[in-house]
Amino acid sequence: MAERAFSRATRHFVAELDEAAQWHMAWTRKVLRCAVLRAHPGDDVLSSDAQHCCRFDRWLESHRECLARIDATTLRRLDRNHRQMHEAARRLCGRILGGEPGDAAELDSFEHAQAGVVAALALLKNSYLAHSARLDPLTGLPLRHGLEEEFERCHAQARRHGELLVAMILDLDRFKTVNDLHGHAVGDLALRHAAALLKHHCRMGEPVIRFGGEEFLALLQTADRDAAQRAVQRILQALRDSPLSLPTGEKLGLRASAGLTEVDEGESMAEAIDRADRALYAAKSAGRDTWRWADRRADQALAGA
Repeated sequence: MAERAFSRATRHFVAELDEAAQWHMAWTRKVLRCAVLRAHPGDDVLSSDAQHCCRFDRWLESHRECLARIDATTLRRLDRNHRQMHEAARRLCGRILGGEPGDAAELDSFEHAQAGVVAALALLKNSYLAHSARLDPLTGLPLRHGLEEEFERCHAQARRHGELLVAMILDLDRFKTVNDLHGHAVGDLALRHAAALLKHHCRMGEPVIRFGGEEFLALLQTADRDAAQRAVQRILQALRDSPLSLPTGEKLGLRASAGLTEVDEGESMAEAIDRADRALYAAKSAGRDTWRWADRRADQALAGA
């Protein structure tokens, strides 16, 4: 059901984007009618802030934050061409309505900007679809696609800020029992609940990824190991303090285990994740609902809380 809902959301967004492109073409026809029939095109063509008067711009503003996250470069290109298109259209129509002949250079500017708007919209559509394919339809978290690049980005950022990069793998305890006793629909609710809590308790800029099954990966940037340990303790406690509300009105307590490791200079993502996974196994072996820290130099899991 979650996958179908996510697909509906994707289809709805793409349909809106296609409709926005149609609004833009309808606006262009008003410019054409002005040029041929000298008909007044309206304020969304002649106003000094015409680019903010058109229906297309209102749609763009309502989705700006989402589009900026997906493809900020193309969004800036769309803004630039949209502004230039309106400026050229205003000058062209103003001359025509004033009884002057149209200017070829202004027409070229209008056509160039219009082509840029259409091309940018096509790129944004493709970027959105590619972005959607990289998200887990159940939890909305990123999947493993692009994880290597994200790992390198976080490692470089941690170095710049003088912080540690800590890989944390978190796994819901006895999740099979949840599915067996309550059904997979409740299991889906549990995964979404855990994902939301994990995302909420990680800092902005710290990736949280659905790593597979009931397992999540977070890349924490912390001042030191103590800070990382406090972070995982907060996450596990938040899960203890926030039972899942079931459709029946019942409360379902969820628990998780976690493995942490510091990412060393020059270390590959695979090495760090493998070590965090061993720490997770140590936490499970210690009785679950706890965490363990894997130290590269000692190559062993140290005691957690």
